[in-house]
Amino acid sequence: MSLDPALTSGSRAAEIDAHIIDVLRHRVGKDERAAKPHDWFTATVLALRDAVIDRWMESTRKTYDEGGKRVYYLSLEFLIGRLLRDALSNMGLTREMEKALAAHGFDLTTLEDLEPDAALGNGGLGRLAACFMESLASLDIPAYGYGIRYKNGMFRQRIDDGWQVELPETWLSHGNPWEFDRRESAYRIGFGGEVVDRGDGVEWVPAEQVEAYAVDTPVVGWRGKRVNTLRLWTAAALDPIRLDAFNAGDHVGALVEEARADALVRVLYPADSTPAGQELRLRQEYFFTSASIQDIIRRHVQYHCDVRTLPDKAAIQLNDTHPAVAVAEIMRLLVDVHGLEFNEAWDVTRRTVAYTNHTLLPEALESWPLPLFERLLPRHMQIVYAINSRVLREARKTGMDDRAIAAISLIDEHGERRVRMANLAFCGAHSVNGVAALHTELMKTTVFSDLHALYPHKINNKTNGVTPRRWLQQCNPGLVGVLKDAIGPAFLDDAEKLVELNALADDAALGERIAEVKRANKVALARHLKELTGVRIDPDALFDVQIKRIHEYKRQLLNLIETVALYDQIRSHPERDWVPRVKIFGGKAAPSYHNAKLIIKLANDIARRVNSDPSVGGLLKVVFVPNYNVTLAERIIPAADLSEQISTAGMEASGTGNMKFALNGALTIGTLDGANIEIKDRVGDDNIVIFGLTADEVLEQRTTGYNPRKVIEGSKELQQAINAIASGVFSPDDPNRYAALMGGIYDSDWFLVAADFDSYHAAQRGVDRRWEDQPGWRASAIRNIANVGWFSSDRTIGEYARDIWGV
Repeated sequence: MSLDPALTSGSRAAEIDAHIIDVLRHRVGKDERAAKPHDWFTATVLALRDAVIDRWMESTRKTYDEGGKRVYYLSLEFLIGRLLRDALSNMGLTREMEKALAAHGFDLTTLEDLEPDAALGNGGLGRLAACFMESLASLDIPAYGYGIRYKNGMFRQRIDDGWQVELPETWLSHGNPWEFDRRESAYRIGFGGEVVDRGDGVEWVPAEQVEAYAVDTPVVGWRGKRVNTLRLWTAAALDPIRLDAFNAGDHVGALVEEARADALVRVLYPADSTPAGQELRLRQEYFFTSASIQDIIRRHVQYHCDVRTLPDKAAIQLNDTHPAVAVAEIMRLLVDVHGLEFNEAWDVTRRTVAYTNHTLLPEALESWPLPLFERLLPRHMQIVYAINSRVLREARKTGMDDRAIAAISLIDEHGERRVRMANLAFCGAHSVNGVAALHTELMKTTVFSDLHALYPHKINNKTNGVTPRRWLQQCNPGLVGVLKDAIGPAFLDDAEKLVELNALADDAALGERIAEVKRANKVALARHLKELTGVRIDPDALFDVQIKRIHEYKRQLLNLIETVALYDQIRSHPERDWVPRVKIFGGKAAPSYHNAKLIIKLANDIARRVNSDPSVGGLLKVVFVPNYNVTLAERIIPAADLSEQISTAGMEASGTGNMKFALNGALTIGTLDGANIEIKDRVGDDNIVIFGLTADEVLEQRTTGYNPRKVIEGSKELQQAINAIASGVFSPDDPNRYAALMGGIYDSDWFLVAADFDSYHAAQRGVDRRWEDQPGWRASAIRNIANVGWFSSDRTIGEYARDIWGV
């Protein structure tokens, strides 16, 4: 399919139509009269893929011809979502594809809905990686993304009687037409065994090996400028079946090696509450990291010969601590395989690697029990010790005391000895970046304070961004049409051009047009949620949305307690003019995270009680949306009026949902946390709702004797809401279900729910007053859209390229 750009739209549509029919017959094997919708979907993807392949090959040839530097982005998650609409839009073929399919009685949206969401991620970390891959291609930067091709990935969430039930996500059950097997790109990955002295060096002799082989997916940039590669690894046993054991009657035992290999690529984030779970997670991380590093070094040597020039041709970015073992793996390959001296290998490694930190939570800064790490990766343990020796001697020379040296050490000696992966990544990288201004400053003063003192020039900030193609152009075409009419199409190529809307923020006609689009999106969402949950909601109500991973620091619990307080007030004061409000929740809890799963149950219990209570009429509805994923986000975000970004200040690294909501005209209610601070600076204090303690005040509360019980007893609304939940008002089948959850707020309240409640409650009533002034609300919505173009992932990637990668 040549798709000559000189062709008219009609001619291109005819060419696409002919190619789809050809693919349907000769590659899908169906006559168009017998083909089912899924056959048409496959044929549509394969036809489009042929056009993408041409650009993909051009991009690859261009990179080789220019001999330029490549970016390699290592991430345990890539939450890419559906790819058909994304590729069509970026290739500029949406209209032509719609015409071609309409000729056969098919609607493009109907076929798009047949594409499963790839189960390759969980939340913001994976979605950020997907945005970055799209922006790398859009900015014409040669790049590979490296991860795992999970067969089931993050679980599919079902809600049974309000409880989360985890089911396998079977996104690959009918194949994936986007991917290409690259069996020639295969590498041996070892585990266990011993390190043997060979006289002229040492050799790691693993006790166990699996094969990693590559599966590639093309990533299309805006206007098809470049197509990059997402390379995901799958695993296979070297001997898939032991025939001697099978023939001896041990039919299950004969397949044990294949089962062990399959476990590496089966599930994202297997529960690590057991020793076996911990081992599997470490195996997964080393499996994909080793395969990726071997692939990078093999490619470099093939085209550039000298491994010493690796930093000139490769920039390796570690997305959080999951691939931090890359530092030791690069050292192992450079020293043991390519014969470099340790000091030279250390210099090459540090000039090649950069590390992005995504969290200040100590439990999320991965560490592994030293016996486990040494048993699985004995050579890497030696290298970690050698690196640690070098780093600690360097620290001692600067005059650091024992406390600081203990904090810097790659080995945590407190209690169970553990290998600190964040410290390994920090020491082995030339750049360590945070993902929002506050987060970066807190890195310097909290978790990495001593490492920052030792290496004061490493930490830098790269505030996150989102791709405006998916999170505006594709998910909200109605709004894009209005914006193009208002300020022209330049913002499609440069999201920061949206600032031109500021001059029109008070234009009543523009505000009404944008409000009409918002209402149409709300009507569509209401219809979808009715089909999904059975709850009927009013599209003229205020849609108040909190959709994100369920975690106590993200404080869905604060939102739910305030919802109960609002419910009580509506019933107690029916004479007041309440603003109709729909509270929409969505997100998954980690399978072993008891309190997070209990919060999901509480949300559903509150929804059941509130939604069936005639005394509140249509003034309050609560909906928990099951199996939250990228596709649901694309439906919900354009329909949202209010975006809940209410984490405990100092605990959210950045957030990217906050950016997506604002870009689609929702107002943010939030704490001064993560990127909320920079959003506030961009949109202005009058166009965002800020409440609660600052990060400094949170620290002060925690260190000076915070008394949550006293706070609760001093707040009538809070006390009533907590007591109602704790006493079983919302759980009559089990009155004690939430007693411990509420007791935790009384007794410790680490996430300062009680401390921020009154401020949050008052801010929500302020939102009600804003909503009643619809012209003012619309003007604020326009100013949000106008001023968050800066939070494009294109800007973020441009900063990485300039400041870290040198590409």
